[in-house]
Amino acid sequence: MIQIRNEIRPIRDEDTETLVTIWLEASRFAHGFLGEERLQLQSEQVRDIYLKQAENWVILEDGRPAGFIGLLDQFIGGLFIDPQIHGKGLGRQLLDHSLQLKKSLELEVYALNTQAHSIYLRNQFIETARQPTDAEGLPFAVIHMRRDL
Repeated sequence: MIQIRNEIRPIRDEDTETLVTIWLEASRFAHGFLGEERLQLQSEQVRDIYLKQAENWVILEDGRPAGFIGLLDQFIGGLFIDPQIHGKGLGRQLLDHSLQLKKSLELEVYALNTQAHSIYLRNQFIETARQPTDAEGLPFAVIHMRRDL
């Protein structure tokens, strides 16, 4: 099977609403345990804070934003792909792109997000630590992971 590489480019202002929608839909799929109210609040923070603070790379599918990765130095603040097109390798392409840029990547993933945890393991990330609560002190275990080039 021939692997087609999608275009990856820096975020543009006109991407914001599409990326917030992708973030919310992907978060409902992967982080539903947080509850809709919390996800809605976080989507506002994604729009107003995180997309402006992070180094964001957007992957295009048929010329349209299909997902993004937000980097804070070598830390992956978030990796989100439109749930309607999961399984096409877009996340892996964003990880590969980011690893080429940074040479080393770290991240935190909710233990309850078993699909994402499995994806990171398949992409050669190793678990470095676990903590019983998330950054907000909520009782959701978080797994710390790392990969070096």
